[in-house]
Formats: sequence, structure tokens, C-alpha cells
Amino acid sequence: MLNDSGVDKIEKVLGIENLYGSDNIRTLYHLEQALRAQTLFKRDKDYVVTNDGEIVIVDEFTGRLLAGRRYNEGLHQAIEAKEGVEVQEESMTLATISFQNYFRLYDKLSGMTGTALTESEEFHQIYKLDVVEIPANRQIVRNDRSDRIYRNESAKFKAIVREVKELYQKGQPVLIGTVSIEKNEKLGGMLTKAGVPHQVLNAKNNEREAKIVAKAGEKGAVTLATNIAGRGTDIVLGKGVKELGGLFVIGSERHESRRIDNQLRGRAGRQGDPGATQFYVSTEDDLMRIFGAERIGRVLDRLKVDEGVPIENRMITRSLEAAQKKVEGFHFDQRKNVVQYDDVMNRHRKATYAMRKEVLRAEDISKRIKAYIEEEISLLADSPLRSTEEFEPAVQELLPLDEAALDRIFSKTQVTVKPVLIEEAKELYEGRESAFTSEIMRKVERDIYLQILDNLWMQHLENMDHLREGIGWMSVGQRDPLVEYRRRGQMIFEQMQYALRHDVVRAIFHAEPIEMDELDRPVETELTRAARSSISNAGQILDDEKQFDEEDFTGEKKPSQVKATSKDRAKANKRERQRKAKARKRK
Repeated sequence: MLNDSGVDKIEKVLGIENLYGSDNIRTLYHLEQALRAQTLFKRDKDYVVTNDGEIVIVDEFTGRLLAGRRYNEGLHQAIEAKEGVEVQEESMTLATISFQNYFRLYDKLSGMTGTALTESEEFHQIYKLDVVEIPANRQIVRNDRSDRIYRNESAKFKAIVREVKELYQKGQPVLIGTVSIEKNEKLGGMLTKAGVPHQVLNAKNNEREAKIVAKAGEKGAVTLATNIAGRGTDIVLGKGVKELGGLFVIGSERHESRRIDNQLRGRAGRQGDPGATQFYVSTEDDLMRIFGAERIGRVLDRLKVDEGVPIENRMITRSLEAAQKKVEGFHFDQRKNVVQYDDVMNRHRKATYAMRKEVLRAEDISKRIKAYIEEEISLLADSPLRSTEEFEPAVQELLPLDEAALDRIFSKTQVTVKPVLIEEAKELYEGRESAFTSEIMRKVERDIYLQILDNLWMQHLENMDHLREGIGWMSVGQRDPLVEYRRRGQMIFEQMQYALRHDVVRAIFHAEPIEMDELDRPVETELTRAARSSISNAGQILDDEKQFDEEDFTGEKKPSQVKATSKDRAKANKRERQRKAKARKRK
């Protein structure tokens, strides 16, 4: 976050008095995203810049490129601006689901992996799956050495390079695992300077992953890869390698997850083959900094250990594994939290998708539309607006009635106005059907319903995201954030249902046919306009207010004109309706 001096600097640069004023909310939003992009997201760690000038996200656990995935809420655009590449349009979320609820859609779940045991509790709690350990086919003879702890990262990397050079000269193949592309390339540069030929494998060249890893067991091969690279590719030992000790796996850092470390270890000593694994750790590593690096540093100071001399201590190794368990527990709680919150969205999702599927499969939804019309008219007639001057404009906004119909309605008493309104709406609906023909009317109803539902669902996803971001503060007031999220989420979902009914009814009554040879296309065109103009609760889609110069055929410029927006027209129509209502009341 910006500190006080940062706020002052920004206000001075932008020439504004109060950055947090209501007029500068959008500026503040872009500023915060730019700040996140600048400080929290690192190139070649969280994302890469391709040769085509595209920002591609890197999976923090697998080190693989997530092609097609983009950060939301303008963050991806902020990173594109930071890296000086073309800023693409912000994407809209059309649908969302957590992995856990996606997997739960299947009737049967199963899987096989060599590292499931460390996550057995999560499998049971989330999916009700038990983990069964299958004994190894052949006895494991791999030598898993104790971690070597160094004072700093520089000393650690130098030690890795020395070890790799010795193994290379001996002819024993080496696979080195790193936690990020940045560390991968740094270590690669040091190996090059040391005269050790090697293959580099990371998210930038993952298309050659299988080929590179398949040769990692050849005599004299040195392969430098992100920790997770090469899964699914068996490393077959070359001729004479077993006699040299098999594949030697080096971990340049302890990962937050034991599963990742175990997967790296498991590259060596497969099917009873010989092999060895060694992790190198420094007090500057992320995991060490979070858990006990200062204490270990004090131990090294007391022992007066030189910078390049490592210590191997089973107690420190166990404390590192304990730290990993804590981090894994934290991540598990986060994932469990995601599931609990997504379960709320899952109920909304199921209800919305059921409605959508029903309408998609039905050829005739006129009964649903007529029920909507009656409900909307009844709600309007019973609303507090009925006894105010706003009632007539509200009726006109929903039903485009002529003057004669309005006179018939407002000549009635408050008791009898509802049945008259319902009758007028039915006549108007029948008139629309005659204008469109029954066949086209059914298509119009389905298309309007689906388009409005999709737009409202997109808005609902955004509303629930915003609710999720701030709901944690409820704990300050001694309230359970999850309970509040469920309660408020249900209110937002009910508002979406009301908006759906209102907007569908309004769009049906305001849709107009256009006479052309191909009837389907003009109906869709008008439908789109009607549906778009009706989505008031989903964020009304307005025409941009533009001031433009036009040139006539002589090349002379016409005077600048201001194009009236749909918002301007709506205000003008509302004023006109209010004027007529007052005149009718005086009369």
C-alpha cells in the first residue's frame, strides 16, 4: 500500500487534491493494481514475456506456462503496462468454479500419484477419498542425504556448481531442481562460466520438456530444470551409469510443499536403480527466512563457520520439514476456505444453470414470461410508488402504453388499478405477438431471457467477488465471515432474480420488429438492443458520450456535435412523463 509520502507524491503528480475522494475512485483502483504489478509480481517467476510480446502466467507449483489464463480486475493490464507490451482489453468472467467443486461433479473419483500420502488428510476432508500406499515394485536403494545449510545464497550456489562440476568430470548424470525460472537462469549462467555444458528446462522452453528429461540419465548429462519439470517422463539410465552411482538429483532450495520435494527426489533411484539426492539450503531462502533463519544464523556465528562451509544436521532438516508441514497446513486451510466460500456460489451456480438449461431446451417459454408479467405488474401496483407522482413514469418505463390506455388506468381507484394494469399488459403482449408472429415471438422470448440472464450472471459473479474481498472484516465485529457471506450472498442472488424478471418483462414489451427479407436477423438485432437497454440492474450499457467532427465531401469540417446518450434520452423521457402526469393530475 502507499504510505503517506507516496500519497502526497501521487496527488502532486496527478494534480489532484484528494486521492481517496469519490471522484478519484477509478484512479485509485488503477493505481493499486499498478502498485501490485510493480512490487508483488516478478518477471520470470510469476510470469514470462514471450517473443510475441505476450504476458503468460507461470504456475508457481509446476513451473509451467498457463496459456490462455489472465489475471483479472485489471492486474494483467497493469503488468502489460509495466513490461511495455501491448495492453489488451480486460476480460470478463463468464463462468467460474473451483477445482474442488469441478471434480465433485463426477460420480466417481480416483487417481494415482507417488506423493499422495502427504496430502491424505485433504483428500479425505474435501473428496471423502482414502489414500492407499502401494509398496514399491523393487527395493529403493537411493541415498537421500541430509540437507546442507549455507550462510547465504551466493555460497550455496557456488557449492552446487563445484559439486556438479565434480560429478560431470566423473561422468555421473545430474538433475538440478530450482524453485523459479529466475534461479534457474542464474544457476545456468554460473554453470556456463564454470565450463559445465548443460540443458536448461523451464517454462520458456517447456515444449522440449520430454526430450530434454528423457536424456537426463545419459552419461555426463547435466540437466537444470524447475522442480516439477519432467513429470510423466521416465529417466532411463544410460550405459555404464549404474556403476557410477546412478542419477544424482540436486535440490537448490526446499520448496514450501513436501510433495514437490518428494517428486524431485523420486526422479532418482527408480525401479531399484542406484541414485542419490541432496538438497542445498541457505538462510536467505524463503522457507528459511520465514522459519528460524535467524536462529540457525546465530548457531553458525557461534560455531564460527566460514561462509563456504556447510553444516549437515538432522535436527535442522527436521525443523525444515516441520516448517513445510506448517506452510502446507496454511495452504490447506486456504483451499478449504475457498471450498467453503465456493459452496455458496455453487448453490447460486446450480440454480442459475438449471434455469438456463430449462430455457435452452424449451421451445416455448411463454407461460414463464406471462407469469413474470403478472408478478411484475402486481409488485408495481402494490408498491409505495402507487400513491406518488413517480407511479405513472414507473408504469411507462415498464409498459409502453399510449395516452388512451394511461387514461383508462389512472381513472380507476387504487383498489381497481391492479386488474386494469394486468389486463392492459396482456393486451400489449398479444399485440407484440401479432406484430412478431407466434413463431418469432417464441424465439424473441428465449433469446431475450438468455441474454439478460447471462449478463446478470456476469454481474453477479463480480458482485460476489467484491463481497468476498471485504467480508473478512466481519471478524473484527465478532461475526463469522462465512455466515455473513452466505446471508448477504443470498440477498444479492435474490436481487438478481428480481432484476431478471423486471428486465425480461421490460425488454419483451420494448422489442420492435423490423421488416426485412430475412426475419431472423432483424429480430436478433432489435433483441440485442432491447435486452441491452433493459439491463439496468446489471450495470446499464450506455453509448459513449463522444464529441466528434465530421467532414463533408468537400473536405470542410462540420460544426462539432455532441451525440446524445441513452442516459440523456432516458432522463428526457422521464421528465416528459412526469410533466404529463402532473397535467393529468391537475385535470
